[in-house]
Amino acid sequence: QVQLVESGGGLVQTGGSLRLSCAASRRTLIYYAMGWFRQAPGKEREFVAAISWSGGSTYYADSVKDRFTISRDNAKNTVYLQMNSLKPEDTALYYCAADRTTYDGPYSPTDFGSWGQGTQVTVSS
Repeated sequence: QVQLVESGGGLVQTGGSLRLSCAASRRTLIYYAMGWFRQAPGKEREFVAAISWSGGSTYYADSVKDRFTISRDNAKNTVYLQMNSLKPEDTALYYCAADRTTYDGPYSPTDFGSWGQGTQVTVSS
């Protein structure tokens, strides 16, 4: 397993932007597919975006397509989620997750074996 730490969450107005970061401690993220998930109060955790180990393949939930962008910098052991045009329904606790695989996807949530503690994103209307 790899230890993951998310950062970058906060309070933003509708239409605003945030960039989340997910850093790995004590281990490189190369050869890991990475994903972002979110969970709103009273709802189940849902998939947001994923990126293959090389960065060559990306996947998005329909609800965030064209607004969110996942990227990675393997030299910095960090994965990012750029979130633009935020909506109140994007309010949730955002988690990053890692799956040690060179498979280019798509991925199932159960593929991800390592999870961070989450960072809160709140979008005010």
